[in-house]
Amino acid sequence: MALSFHKSFGLPVSVIRPFNTYGPRQSARAIIPTIITQALVKNTVEIGSISPKRDLLFVEDTVSGIISAIGKKNSIGQVINLGSGFEISIKDLVKRIGRIMGKKIRFKHNKTRVRPKKSEVYRLLASNTKAKKILKWSPKYKNNKGLDLGLRKTINWFKDKKNLKNYKTSHFNY
Repeated sequence: MALSFHKSFGLPVSVIRPFNTYGPRQSARAIIPTIITQALVKNTVEIGSISPKRDLLFVEDTVSGIISAIGKKNSIGQVINLGSGFEISIKDLVKRIGRIMGKKIRFKHNKTRVRPKKSEVYRLLASNTKAKKILKWSPKYKNNKGLDLGLRKTINWFKDKKNLKNYKTSHFNY
């Protein structure tokens, strides 16, 4: 709709598409808070599919990418991806979070957490080519090192009992 208004009426619109933003305060509907909050109270996490791969973008990078688009005339009429350019499977993400937390996390497959077959996206990986060229933006939290740093910040936020109490670790949010 936004691009339609740009083309039809000259509305100066840029479409910024952040990939899988994560970080402190994230909704319990997302996979990272689901894993972290469950792992903080037990050694088993209940999750659905473990094979999908995601490009995870730390919230600070999402914000800096959006800010970088403000006032950039050459971004008008463009669709620009913001992502880390790095993908990880849900299975490997659980293992990584466990390693950072210093605990072995076991998986428990929960059918109610599996998306319907036609709605699951098995691989999401961003191309930052336009973001680098047009916005002069690239993520600070990239590759293994960046993912670990972002996850540490996120885990530390959730470890604070006043933050964790706002999440229901035994309840699945759709």
